[in-house]
Amino acid sequence: MTPQPLSEEEIAAHLGELPGWERQGDTIVRTFKHTYHECVHLAMYVAAKAREVGHHPDIHITWQRIRFLITTHDADNRLTAKDFEFARHIDAIAAGHGAEAI
Repeated sequence: MTPQPLSEEEIAAHLGELPGWERQGDTIVRTFKHTYHECVHLAMYVAAKAREVGHHPDIHITWQRIRFLITTHDADNRLTAKDFEFARHIDAIAAGHGAEAI
């Protein structure tokens, strides 16, 4: 079953429950700081969780930064509840790895 895109009001409500995440068009985005190698390690854990739950965030790694961009590809790249649920997984994984939210 294809997830349903959220209304503007629903998106705002979900963002209000996720400090540090911001909306950029039809994605939600958050950046963390850690050593380069720990960012790579963090990406692997997030990718494993993504495989487990069937979601696929974009992950960008640069020097001491890792950035996650989330949208639901199955919903024509629009935001769904699935995106906000996965953002919570990322926050938990990042906290477990000692990544600093920026």
